[in-house]
Amino acid sequence: MSEPRISTSTGTLSGGTGRLTVTVGPAAHGGHCVARHEGRVIFVRHAIPGEVVEIALTEHDDGASFWRADVTQVVEASPDRVAHFWPEADALEAASRGAAPIGGAEFGHISRARQLALKTDVVREQLERLGGLPAAAVDGLVGAGVEDVDADGTPEQQAGLGWRTRVGFAVTPAGKLGMHAHRSHEVLPVQGMPLAVPAVDALRLWELDLSGIERVEVAAPANGSEALVLLAPAPGLGEKAAGLALKRISRALQGRPVPPSVARWDPETGAVTVLHGRSWVREATADHDFRVTGDGFWQIHRRAPQVLTDAALEFLNAGGHLNDGAAVADLYAGAGLFTAPLADAVGPGGSVLSVEGSAGTSRDARKNLHASAQVEIVQGRVERVLGARARDARDARDEAPRAARDQAGARGGGQRRRFDAVVLDPPRAGAGKSVVRALAAAAPQAIAYVSCDPAAFARDVKYFAGSGWQLERLRAFDLYPHTHHVETVALLVPVNPPGRGVLAR
Repeated sequence: MSEPRISTSTGTLSGGTGRLTVTVGPAAHGGHCVARHEGRVIFVRHAIPGEVVEIALTEHDDGASFWRADVTQVVEASPDRVAHFWPEADALEAASRGAAPIGGAEFGHISRARQLALKTDVVREQLERLGGLPAAAVDGLVGAGVEDVDADGTPEQQAGLGWRTRVGFAVTPAGKLGMHAHRSHEVLPVQGMPLAVPAVDALRLWELDLSGIERVEVAAPANGSEALVLLAPAPGLGEKAAGLALKRISRALQGRPVPPSVARWDPETGAVTVLHGRSWVREATADHDFRVTGDGFWQIHRRAPQVLTDAALEFLNAGGHLNDGAAVADLYAGAGLFTAPLADAVGPGGSVLSVEGSAGTSRDARKNLHASAQVEIVQGRVERVLGARARDARDARDEAPRAARDQAGARGGGQRRRFDAVVLDPPRAGAGKSVVRALAAAAPQAIAYVSCDPAAFARDVKYFAGSGWQLERLRAFDLYPHTHHVETVALLVPVNPPGRGVLAR
């Protein structure tokens, strides 16, 4: 396994000011680069490897194993440094005013080509260090690098702008639209969100008096259908005052050229109460429409739903795991983004188990897939659902005479069998040991694993390896331009492929 090179040059401390001048080392997972001062690691944001920069320490307890810092001045710039497209997120601009930049565009000072290269380096490093894969194997998997899904878009899209279909805002103490500074409770005012699709800025939320509201969430589907604005009243606000604030803002939004739906939203429970329009948005891929309620999960990049479903199904199809009549599962299924094309692929004679933990999103999936008789939708934790089905299958097998089992297996007979394929799309934290073990016990023939966090993915790859699985194919996509985030789609297969067995319908 190759180790990343880290700059060993000693930083120069400006006496008592919490400022250093350092030479920047490699990119690290999380949107930082690595530097050192007197042997201590410093995670530096808004830098580029190879630069010499002045930094302000933002977290620097004497006993800490590492410090954090933001760049305040560039002494020797990388040729890949560009002017930041968003003043509110520009660390250098913020430093000149003695302020902090907002989070959410930490790579905006880096050329698009170098962003892709840095993200490729991070994926590679995580697979080697956390995934335990040898460098030669990683080279074969990541050789194509992180793919730019906006390369054929408009000039604005090619520049990495106008891609977010979902945006979360905070509200300043003065009642204006804002966003949080990185790792801070401080809310800074914003006027526009360049990463969002145009429909978000068309609402001109920064013009509104948002007093009485703590959070604002906007969903603006890439297909151009009606947007939804969710308003969360400030905690402790009386019901009468909350009602007046909600009514005032909803009425103002109805005066926009394209009025959105507006709803009251409780972030703790997910409860949504319609103020105008409807409580859901209509999303779409090339072949399917989806209803997504309130703050229900949906891929945020305008092209992500199609890119990810195409990649995952291509992996499974190429391996012969999605034949007509196959039994498959979609785990962490959300509103059914992968379930719908899986149902198409296996046909009426196949089966799709769709498992989602969120009750509200699972209800959306039932509505979206109600016409697909081959789909079974289950709301619950993935490991519990898989465990229950394994126990049911064992009990049925133990109770049935061998001849009856053989006869039922020969004709299908309603008996459960192993999945031919699984799509696994866990939250950012990854699947984790318990889910990996449950999946390994279920013994599918292949797993298409969709991940938005290379560290969590790499850890899961190692868990799978411990259960007799291997990473066979991998693609990485830049679905979060100007941020450190990267999406991967992988094909995992057992080292010793099983026969057909016990868990699907």
